[in-house]
Amino acid sequence: MSLVRRFVIFGLVTFLSIALDQVTKVLATDAFKGQPTLSYLGDTFRFQYATNEGAFLSLGGNLPPTVRFWLLTVGVGALLLAISVHALRNPVDTANLSGYALIVSGGFSNWIDRARFGGVVVDFMNMGLGSLRTGVFNVADLAILAGIGVLLIAGWKQDRAAKAAAAVSSAVATAPTQPVITDPAPPAETPRHDA
Repeated sequence: MSLVRRFVIFGLVTFLSIALDQVTKVLATDAFKGQPTLSYLGDTFRFQYATNEGAFLSLGGNLPPTVRFWLLTVGVGALLLAISVHALRNPVDTANLSGYALIVSGGFSNWIDRARFGGVVVDFMNMGLGSLRTGVFNVADLAILAGIGVLLIAGWKQDRAAKAAAAVSSAVATAPTQPVITDPAPPAETPRHDA
């Protein structure tokens, strides 16, 4: 895949994912901030406004603000840049490129929140059954998980294809060679002498 095509695919997936996340966060803030939790499908799915100072599932939320800034704003920004460079410089297939783009877009969209809202991310969805529930999350978190899923599936398929190719190659290399049998040449005709 050409560099231009990689840039177009990566840019398109990243732009659409960030736009969807940012729009849903604005809508969720307008609709759910200061409102009671809305519950659907027998409390399986909830909408509730929340902010998160930490990373995924509030990891690191209790760290001092300076540490959170360096870890979650500067560190995550550098990691997202490194993933982007890796994805764009290496000739990966469309599935892997899309997986990287989803991870980068989810991380970058949450990074935008941190830059805009003093280190916090807007979350508004929650799922679960009874007391077994997810943390509150957003569309960017879904993009990150989808990207990881795409990379895992693409890697599994590539591994399976490589093993199949190695098995075929090994079978060809170890196949016994049979002598080539050719049809014997017909006997040469002896000239007839008529007396």
